[in-house]
Amino acid sequence: MVTIKVAQLPLLKLPLTPYTLASPSLGLLLVFRTNSAYRRWDEARKAWGLIINNSRNIARMGTAWINEPNEEVRRKKLDRLSKCIWAFPRSLSRHMESPFTAEADYVADLRDRLDPEHADGLIQAAHRPNRALFDLTTAVNDLSMHALRRNEIDKSIVVLGDQKGASERLFSSPVPLFCECYFVILLFGNEEQIDSTPHVSVAGRLLHRSGTTL
Repeated sequence: MVTIKVAQLPLLKLPLTPYTLASPSLGLLLVFRTNSAYRRWDEARKAWGLIINNSRNIARMGTAWINEPNEEVRRKKLDRLSKCIWAFPRSLSRHMESPFTAEADYVADLRDRLDPEHADGLIQAAHRPNRALFDLTTAVNDLSMHALRRNEIDKSIVVLGDQKGASERLFSSPVPLFCECYFVILLFGNEEQIDSTPHVSVAGRLLHRSGTTL
């Protein structure tokens, strides 16, 4: 039986009636939360898909439209462009992670792929995805091509910025915790009542057999 054990105090139990009355509403809330979670997942998947597609578009247009007669200079400019394209999704991915994890891997990746000055600028930036977009824009501006074609590439960079904002919004939006609160309160329910109530008996027995003690 799941109880709170405190010396010299009676065992704390709550009646099961509130759980029984709340079950229909809880079922509807679970459906709403499931639908909301799926919408968030689908929106995040679409945002990342747009980032991938527009990154490819930038690389394609830059390679096709660059007008540089010197082959060595052309190669260096396109190499810088490709590195800046890679740095944005990598920095955005790191930005979406916990600040206490994966930092060493991020720094190692930048040191391995980018020039020291480029890597240091990203590592020290207050907002790394924004800095990556800035570096990408300067790399595009450095390409020798007609201004109208450069504007077309910049449209894809704007889409990257929009999807960065969408990703940050999804990442920072809180998820309701009513289900967790419900089951925490359920821990204090009377075991005999739980076992006699079909729709919560499974949860009650699982909690009981797990030997959980607060």
